[in-house]
Amino acid sequence: MSYAIIRTGGKQFPVESGQSIRVPSIDGEAGSKVDIEALVLGEGKNAKVGGGATVSATIVGHGRGDKVIVFKKKRRKQYKRKQGHRQGFTEIKIEKI
Repeated sequence: MSYAIIRTGGKQFPVESGQSIRVPSIDGEAGSKVDIEALVLGEGKNAKVGGGATVSATIVGHGRGDKVIVFKKKRRKQYKRKQGHRQGFTEIKIEKI
């Protein structure tokens, strides 16, 4: 089975073996192995849902995404607030499903 849907950081991601993806920050050093909860394994009629399966992955590195500007304004009240935000991420490589 080379296809799975994993859950990490409160989000779900479709993955395949050998794929690299960016997920919300995970604790761990670059090069360390992590096991991630799999919700679905396989696809089509061969899909298996749940069952406590895991997907093995290796942490490639950590980083921060592009800046997002948060701007609040109330018209005619001289109220303006500008704030920037950069979300952290971890890049992982899927080893074994």
